[in-house]
Amino acid sequence: MLGSTHGTLTTHFRARVVACGEEPHAAVHSMTAAAAEGDLDVSGRPLHAAVPDLDRFFRPGSVAVIGASDTEGRPNTGITRKLIAWAERVGARLHPVHPTRESVFGRPCSPSVADLPEQVDLAVLLVGDPLPVIEELGQAKVKFAVAFASGFAETGEEGAAAQARLAAAVERSGLRLLGPNTNLNAFEPFRDDLDGPAIALITQSGHQGRPVYTLQELGVRVSHWAPTGNEADLETADFISYFSQRPEVGAIACYVEGLKDGRSFLLAADRAARAGVPVVAVKVGRTETGARTAASHTGKLTGADRVVDAAMRQFGVIRVDGLDELQDTAALLARARKPQADGVVVYSISGGTGAHFSDLATGAGLKLPTLSEEKQRELHAWIPGYLNVANPVDNGGHPVGDWRGRKIIDALLADPDVGVLICPITGPFPPMSDRLAQDLVDAAETTDKLVCVVWGSPVGTEDAYRTTLLGSSRVVTFRTFGNCISAVKAYLDHHRLAASYRSPFDEAPRTPSPSFRKAQALMRPGHQLSEHAAKQLLRAYGIRVPREQLVTSAAAAVRAAGLVGYPVVMKASGARLAHKTELGLVKVGLTSASQVRDAYRELTDIARYEGVELDGVLVCQMIERGVEMMLGVTHDALFGPTVTVGLGGVLVEVLHDAAVRVPPFGEDQARAMLGELRGQALLEGVRGGPPADVDALVEVVLRVQRMALELGDDLAELDINPLMVLGRGQGAVALDALAVCH
Repeated sequence: MLGSTHGTLTTHFRARVVACGEEPHAAVHSMTAAAAEGDLDVSGRPLHAAVPDLDRFFRPGSVAVIGASDTEGRPNTGITRKLIAWAERVGARLHPVHPTRESVFGRPCSPSVADLPEQVDLAVLLVGDPLPVIEELGQAKVKFAVAFASGFAETGEEGAAAQARLAAAVERSGLRLLGPNTNLNAFEPFRDDLDGPAIALITQSGHQGRPVYTLQELGVRVSHWAPTGNEADLETADFISYFSQRPEVGAIACYVEGLKDGRSFLLAADRAARAGVPVVAVKVGRTETGARTAASHTGKLTGADRVVDAAMRQFGVIRVDGLDELQDTAALLARARKPQADGVVVYSISGGTGAHFSDLATGAGLKLPTLSEEKQRELHAWIPGYLNVANPVDNGGHPVGDWRGRKIIDALLADPDVGVLICPITGPFPPMSDRLAQDLVDAAETTDKLVCVVWGSPVGTEDAYRTTLLGSSRVVTFRTFGNCISAVKAYLDHHRLAASYRSPFDEAPRTPSPSFRKAQALMRPGHQLSEHAAKQLLRAYGIRVPREQLVTSAAAAVRAAGLVGYPVVMKASGARLAHKTELGLVKVGLTSASQVRDAYRELTDIARYEGVELDGVLVCQMIERGVEMMLGVTHDALFGPTVTVGLGGVLVEVLHDAAVRVPPFGEDQARAMLGELRGQALLEGVRGGPPADVDALVEVVLRVQRMALELGDDLAELDINPLMVLGRGQGAVALDALAVCH
């Protein structure tokens, strides 16, 4: 075991200032801010997200519009008109800038940035090529700029080069840039007559944010919209960090086509998790087609999707698939109070409706506790005795039409095991549905518990829906079973994580471990290590391997077998040898000296025939009983080193049953990885077999993570397969290993 470091094997990333797809200045911005706080890991990478001061972006005191126009029929004219209206709403002074105009819409126009009557907070660039303007803005000490121009990284290599030049100019200037290839969404009007926590919106494709923005028409407050575009400078992570610190923001909704830098995203998600602010995201790229389309649109890497998915889960980002899910889940998380219990009660007019909804909810992982006998007797005072009230609760219909309906709802909300009441109303039937909707709204005003309604009518014009339900700030109304269930699960999961969240970055080691120094001496840059050398690397990190000796003669093999102890396994060992079994270069279960001599000759003959260069033959202790697992390290283009665990041996190739995590992570995430495996039951013991040493397996996962973090880019790949997990209390042994050095 690793003793006191068991739960703190977190972060020691190798420095990688310029990430794949990341412009140099972006790393410098965040590194500089973190360095000022003295909060860097041993490799010089920040451990906390820098929070950009974006107050003057969203609420500037003064704005310059470069390329302003009032000539009807020109695109810049419509944009200028909209910006004038926005500036008036936020109380900003607007200054048009154009070299040939004396005035624009009756406002005095300056010929250049240098001629502005005051220092401005925000410059909006209505020019085809923003690059020549950036230096002028820097000299004028402008804080922020927005570039609408397209034709950059979204168009291919030439555009990417142009974007890199733009990014470098922005870095030199000292201002912060939104865009290019962005739009006017940041300057939309937001209703100021709505109360309660708000949704802050981040999108890389503006139109995809429309459903969330339109929630204002249903009474849901939206406070900000950040259309990040190509993210030459300001990126999604910057806005997540900023919004998570805003007191009015109750949830952050994101539409993400590609992450600019995985590390920045994790740091931002970590900051939001620390603040208890939920982040809900649609992330494009689940399929090859989606990933390819996203890249052509924004010029970003989408990353291996299962790595993105795992990283989001680790840091509490709630990933959804559709824009309808995005709006429903974000609205619920923004408005609902902290749950008092994790139990869900389903209450309906119809037994069929309740059974159907409960089946779906239970399958999704929601907890539907059976109501106590005492509670059921109380409910039967108003509900006929032949109806089921154990949960789901079927009222039979008639009680909702009179005074009994409210009594039932209040009794359910009073149950200490119930934190959420969900009432699916599949269709309008005014004698019942209207009174039921009003009772639910009235009851929600008297409780801190979450009350949800699914209004199933496809019409959506009914007064009970449009006025009663949507008019309530306490009842959360959905249109589909699926969206309600996924949103409620996200709500409960978020608060469960928030209650126990412990940032892995907080305990990141600042100095290399003794294991790291030993491992460095074993690395061979640009080469694959032999099995013997790879196992030495594992030993450096305290990972158990079989007793074995590397020999170069048949006589030495016999002596080694005697020392290791029969039966033995013999394997060819070479730096370029990856698939020994397929070539016949593994011999198992050898029990005598003669078998060992014959095996040595056969292995060396096969290697010679196949043209494989060997550094010797391994004579290994044979370990037969246990659960075969695989454990590995690979590098993701966005997130760097990733750790994968799954069923080992041939099963990894047949079943692909594996779970992945992005370091840093702790013991809880290591155990969660095992819980995701379909083959987890093998570790628990099947058909009377003993349970495996799961604690030892978790420990090896954490040690491999430490190796991945400390060796960083120097370790291109590590594959331990099989890792034999022995019976409880007996440990785990790496029977084979492959390591590739950068």
